Amino acid sequence: MEKEAGPEAVVTRCDDPWYDEPDPARGGRDGGAAVTEDGRSGPGAEPGRGPAGTCLEAESGRSAADIYLEVQRSPAFQEVRRRYRRFVVPASAAFLLWYLAYVVAATTAHDLMARPVAGALNVAVLTGLGQFLTTFLLTWAYVRHARLHRDRAALELRWDTQEMTRGVRR
Repeated sequence: MEKEAGPEAVVTRCDDPWYDEPDPARGGRDGGAAVTEDGRSGPGAEPGRGPAGTCLEAESGRSAADIYLEVQRSPAFQEVRRRYRRFVVPASAAFLLWYLAYVVAATTAHDLMARPVAGALNVAVLTGLGQFLTTFLLTWAYVRHARLHRDRAALELRWDTQEMTRGVRR
């Protein structure tokens, strides 16, 4: 990675919320390529620390937490969250009601659930299979909704956030 982006690209900043805890497998306190006193990577150094153990920040002087809060307050992020809630809340409520109706009917309406429909199939078996079917349909609908209405905007937010945390603005 150093060949493409320079030695600074290897540095993990301590203000980055994705790397709150040092991970030995990623060069943490017990392992490989962390940052030495002179700002370069090396064994035994503490990750995300610059010279004299100071925290490295984005070039703009803002911390990653400030950038993430700024993105969270942005209209684009609020729109993605609104679209998510407009799908998930009604879909979850409808599925929960359907599931509870099935459980209540299975425990209280024995005659209805035991009514044969076709051969050995009765209403209880068909509604139980309907639970599985609606689970798959709801999953398909969620993925389709995310792909059509949220994924592109969320990906743009992600790239913008990553660029801001690197100190690079569009």
